[in-house]
Amino acid sequence: MAVSSFDAMNSSRLLSSSVSSLSGSRQQSSQIAKAYRQAAQLFLTRRLPEALSTIQPIITPPAQEDVNGSYNGDLSGFAPIANASRGTRVKVWSFYLTFLNAVVELGAEEGKHAFGSTTWKALVSKCRDGSVWEDVVRDGYAGAEGDVDAEVVVNLSTLLLTHSPSQRLNQQRMETYLSASANPTFDVSSHMQSPSYMQRRHSQHNNGTSTPRDLNTRLKLLELYTLHVLPRNEEWDYAREFISMSEVLDDERKEAFLLALHSLKEEKEETEIREAKLRQQQQEQMEQRRKESEARRLEQSRAEDERRKREEENRRQPIGSDEVFRKTQSRQAPSPASSRASRPAKKAVSPPPSFYHRASAMFASMQQAISSTAQSVTTNPMAFFRFVLFLLAFALAFGRRDLRERIKRTLSEMWMKIRRTVGMGVKVSYI
Repeated sequence: MAVSSFDAMNSSRLLSSSVSSLSGSRQQSSQIAKAYRQAAQLFLTRRLPEALSTIQPIITPPAQEDVNGSYNGDLSGFAPIANASRGTRVKVWSFYLTFLNAVVELGAEEGKHAFGSTTWKALVSKCRDGSVWEDVVRDGYAGAEGDVDAEVVVNLSTLLLTHSPSQRLNQQRMETYLSASANPTFDVSSHMQSPSYMQRRHSQHNNGTSTPRDLNTRLKLLELYTLHVLPRNEEWDYAREFISMSEVLDDERKEAFLLALHSLKEEKEETEIREAKLRQQQQEQMEQRRKESEARRLEQSRAEDERRKREEENRRQPIGSDEVFRKTQSRQAPSPASSRASRPAKKAVSPPPSFYHRASAMFASMQQAISSTAQSVTTNPMAFFRFVLFLLAFALAFGRRDLRERIKRTLSEMWMKIRRTVGMGVKVSYI
């Protein structure tokens, strides 16, 4: 009787504990759903800092309080989202990953203004170094890589494809997940040994193809892995081998995947060829501009040298001999008025009564004319030419021998005077 009473009390205590646990679980699920709706509304109105502060408590493990009543910073347990239903987990983690993508796309200036420099850099680093994947597995799925919902894995891989400079971590994480989901292990921690959690795990590990929705998600994962992640890491041969050996893909899908992979490789090669040609053209244009600039510089330098040489020659060159000669003769040559005034004076002299006196006077006039002509011959060559004609006419007019001898001597003297005059002019011009 005592034993029966003890069993009844024990059963009542267990039932009471189960009811309270179920009530607490429902209350927690309600709080998670409420926080998710509030965060989504804040995100839609672009109030990103408030959205982060609203969603963060349900995706972050609670801090453990030590015996002295102060927080020691050690995170124990798991985030509240870890015990939520599958649909809630997918919604919350998909929202968080979408939120991180929007934060990165804000840019440095706007992001630091909204969150502060430290917080913004920490959020961006999660996307670029891939640490967000570890956060999701550790805090939301008890560290079990294969337990992550396939939709969450798709969003994680897409986020890293978009913002991570290297896809090595993405490839490693996807390979771990695909392997773990295809070959599950059940070595979970003691606090995750509840029947509801184990039931959920058993329902997940069916190669991901138990329902059409699961099959579509699995195909999406294979597409990301073989057509995006592996090509980014230059793993073209491995991608073809993986597609050919996949048990999830049928022959038709394998052919479609291989054709898409071949097209991606051809497109990548064509893009590389175009980029190489573009770089070559840019280099050629830069070289052509450099040569043109060098040619212009050399032309300007030669023009400058020529200008300097001309200026130097102009500084060293004396005044032209022709100009000096003209200036000298202009000072020495008599004016036309004085020449005309002197000629009538000579003609006004009365001729001698006899032929001899007339000839003497004529020769004297001729000597005077020769002297004046020698001075002005260089300035007026025509006067000299007329003078020569006059002498010829005079010689023809007087054919006597003594007159010819005298004329010859006169011409010789006149020629010597002309030579001396011209020589003096040249010397003066040179000086």
